[in-house]
Amino acid sequence: MKPSIPRSCPAFLAAVMALALSPISGFAQTESHPKTTPGELRYKGSPAEALKGGQVVTPGAPTLSATEFEVAQQLYFERCAGCHGVLRKGATGKPLTPDITQERGTEYLKVFINFGSPGGMPNWGTSGEFTAEQVDLMARYLQHEPPTPPEYGMPEMKASWKVQVPVDQRPTKKMNNYDLDNIFAVTLRDSGQVALIDGDSKDIIRIVETGYAVHISRPSSSGRYLYTIGRDALINLIDMWMEKPDTVAQIKIGLEARSVETSKYKGWEDKYAIAGTYWPPQFVIMEGDTLEPLKIVSTRGMTVDTQEYHPEPRVAAIVASHENPDFIVNVKETGNILLVNYEDMDNLQITTIPAARFLHDGGWDSTHRYFLTAANKSNKIAVVDSKERRLAALVDAEKIPHPGRGANINDPKYGPVWVTSALGNADITFIGTDPAGHKDNAWKAVRVLQGQGGGSLFVKSHPESKNLWVDSPLNPDPKISQSIAVFDIENLDKGFEVLPIAEWAGLGEGPKRVVQPDYNKAGDEVWFSVWSGKNQESAIVIVDDKTRKLKHVIKDKRLVTPTGKFNMYNTMRDIY
Repeated sequence: MKPSIPRSCPAFLAAVMALALSPISGFAQTESHPKTTPGELRYKGSPAEALKGGQVVTPGAPTLSATEFEVAQQLYFERCAGCHGVLRKGATGKPLTPDITQERGTEYLKVFINFGSPGGMPNWGTSGEFTAEQVDLMARYLQHEPPTPPEYGMPEMKASWKVQVPVDQRPTKKMNNYDLDNIFAVTLRDSGQVALIDGDSKDIIRIVETGYAVHISRPSSSGRYLYTIGRDALINLIDMWMEKPDTVAQIKIGLEARSVETSKYKGWEDKYAIAGTYWPPQFVIMEGDTLEPLKIVSTRGMTVDTQEYHPEPRVAAIVASHENPDFIVNVKETGNILLVNYEDMDNLQITTIPAARFLHDGGWDSTHRYFLTAANKSNKIAVVDSKERRLAALVDAEKIPHPGRGANINDPKYGPVWVTSALGNADITFIGTDPAGHKDNAWKAVRVLQGQGGGSLFVKSHPESKNLWVDSPLNPDPKISQSIAVFDIENLDKGFEVLPIAEWAGLGEGPKRVVQPDYNKAGDEVWFSVWSGKNQESAIVIVDDKTRKLKHVIKDKRLVTPTGKFNMYNTMRDIY
């Protein structure tokens, strides 16, 4: 079920609430925030299906009617739960429990919600996204204890599981003429769809109905199937061999989710799929070709630092090992990285690697042996040796690193490096990844460049490219959020060139945030989402990687809030 969003509250910046930002140096603050320390100027969240529980009346909190409580609960889960947590205990975002919010008071909370923060929180009131009444409602709601949503186990999963096209009724060979390797799966965030776009013709092949606000799309190891997962925890299995690729199976694995992956180790290709949820905090392993749920594992447990029990350790990034029959699972709040060996499903073996809180996104180095992942609130990058199945290093990376999958380049001075940008400042950190050939540089921050500013979500490069692309969609300056910075890998000290991607799109009104560069199969085109509001025009802008000139603009009324883009070939082979 897709969440209903009140018409008076358009969701065109809802995904900006997906990640919390620390304060960004130099950003103008339009209004003071009473009683707020710099470290508290974070208040982000992410859309999610309303995880409804009964009304909770908390002593000392402002009065809410049953209807007001339900509306506020819906708004919170659509905007804030992703970072503050279902139970509001905080993660990337600050805790919002009543002992804190009641002390601050309604007027303080209203100012904060209304004007946002220089750390990147949108000005929900002054932007017009929340009415004055909704700002007031949320300020009062946050002073009540959060309701605990229901659990979600095997009976619920099996009840939601549908196989629209059984395996024996699917094509036995590819039934279309598309170059499947060069298809892009593009998230149409607020319409709950994914657009499959032909990278050669630039035509939309099909619009597939999916879960709400698809977070990632992942091809199977063979490329036969494409898996999508919405933030409402609905997974679609899309058969790319069909004449027009479409969904052949679905399952809902919880109430809020972010990650899905498939087995890649030799001999196990396409055998299993895995997905992790934010609520309940758990992951599930499924049959790869039907999504039949096989095994559910809870991630509740102790934190790596204080060794305290955490009731809501959410599953963030999941990747499939190339070195062992393992899934590598990030558990956000506890800071544990799990190596889930899928050789024996009846006797599942899980190795726990203590890393750092709060684990989020990450990707492989160029050899696909080392997994580098951001523990963003700890300002660390954890490095996992997937061959030896151990933690190789913890590397410092300031102000909430947010790499997406990161970028692998060959630094002219330091050799092979993996790159991450940051939410909280302009740092672009290069980490050496070659312990054999460049031992002195391995697992160190060997270079830190300065980009346009904080608010970056993704960096991108390609083995065939001499460019490094850095977006900044969460920067409060429209000139920055609507453009892209590009570095010459062979002359990194030269600084970056700024390309006016949103201007090239030729759109009307809207935020026009430029997000998530991704390459085509050949590595000679870079695709950018120009993401405006649900009721505004958005576009995909394609740039020639060598000349850095505009090559093509895809406009279509069906491109509703395009965000993430995943080229089948590069995603399947972990090329970034």
